[in-house]
Amino acid sequence: MVNVGTPSDGSMAPRLPTIDADSSLAGGCGGVSRQSAAERRRALRKRLPPWFRTSLPTGEAQTRYNETRSSVHEHGLHTVCEEARCPNVHDCWGRGTATFMVAGEVCTRGCRFCAVGTEKTPSELDSSEPSELAEAVSRMGLDHAVITVVNRDDLEDGGAGHYRDCILAVSERCPSVGLELLCSDLDGDLGALGELLDELPLRVFAHNVECVPRLDSIVRDPRASFKQSLGILAEARRLRPDILIKSSIMVGLGETDVEVSEAMRLLFDAGVDMLTLGQYLQPSDRHLPIDRFPEPVQFANWDEEAREIGFKAVASGPLVRSSYRAGLLWEEALGGAPILLGGQVGN
Repeated sequence: MVNVGTPSDGSMAPRLPTIDADSSLAGGCGGVSRQSAAERRRALRKRLPPWFRTSLPTGEAQTRYNETRSSVHEHGLHTVCEEARCPNVHDCWGRGTATFMVAGEVCTRGCRFCAVGTEKTPSELDSSEPSELAEAVSRMGLDHAVITVVNRDDLEDGGAGHYRDCILAVSERCPSVGLELLCSDLDGDLGALGELLDELPLRVFAHNVECVPRLDSIVRDPRASFKQSLGILAEARRLRPDILIKSSIMVGLGETDVEVSEAMRLLFDAGVDMLTLGQYLQPSDRHLPIDRFPEPVQFANWDEEAREIGFKAVASGPLVRSSYRAGLLWEEALGGAPILLGGQVGN
């Protein structure tokens, strides 16, 4: 907006622009923003609501957290707890548990929600990783270990052979430890999935659909889709009726409550036994912004609905992640009591 002054003698004065409140908000002369793209993204980030407060471990839990962290780093292992910046890392490591990530620390895909780094051609697989992983799990004294993976679209089998080697090495070294594999979609290769799961010593096979079907193109890499993930889960159920099948949905990405309900039913119909639902948290200003923060009561409603649908175990809460307290969720699926956190059902 330009304000023009007029002298007392009635002659016209030079047009001198003055910046009012509206134009200053636009960012300066000509309305061009003075903020960088990064600054604008930071300004748009939503603040976390009060129910996201967590506490750091103390006493024995702090000691176990330090021991777990040391064991992971000593063996040069990667955990999704650190790589994906999980908000529950202190809680889980304080209990002496961790979710290990194998096949490297970078992924061949670029999903807009994920904090894990992306490369078209990652480093070659580490042949010592299975034995190092087995040693770490043994030293940590775990009852239930989760092994998750990055996508390796650069490999002919999507990394299935290496994932199998890691599971077998841990099972051989620690036969009493229950194993859960949080697997990639193997680029939809059902043959590779069959070779991976053939007599593999697992308690749980997990693969996350991440979001409702409509948001695939917004949230996930173009090589991923709800339909492809559903196919992997259904085939895993067909191949291994003796183990539990698990999946996870994030909310706060732009979905509706009705779409969450529909996605849950699709997963159950595909043979999924165990379900987790949690709040998406934006890892950085470069990632997909948060659309909404459903209140804890809504997560409780989804928990109740999922149980009515027929899932054997459910974890639904703002801070729930697919591998959080995975062993306790497995016990629930076998008939154990639901886990209570702060008076709410969830894990």
